[in-house]
Amino acid sequence: MKSAIRIVDVDRLETWSKYKPGMCDTCGANCCTMPLEVQLTDLVRLGLVDPFEVDNVEPKLIARRLLKARLIDHYTPRHNIFTMARRASGDCSFLDAQTRRCTVYDKRPETCRLHPKKGPKPGWCAYGDQRMR
Repeated sequence: MKSAIRIVDVDRLETWSKYKPGMCDTCGANCCTMPLEVQLTDLVRLGLVDPFEVDNVEPKLIARRLLKARLIDHYTPRHNIFTMARRASGDCSFLDAQTRRCTVYDKRPETCRLHPKKGPKPGWCAYGDQRMR
């Protein structure tokens, strides 16, 4: 008997699954459709901002440049948080559309490194089996 397809809505935390090691191996990367908030250190690691720029330019001006280049969608000056731009599909711009794997995994932002330990529902993730796609 086939198991029922479980619908996951990243915005409805009650549809998330308790995280277990190995889940990412078959996941369709639903977490990579959620807004990605990053800090300047993440932008430096990703190569989008130069360390010299961080030391010599106001974050507001860095944000203006990144907005113009469509690398970010939003900047929150109070907390120095940048929200990365996403594709029209809602996918993270660093997600490979075919393999559903991160193309900058070794340089990924801290938010991604800490998922699912931290986030909207610590210890849980928006797991969706990519084999069901």
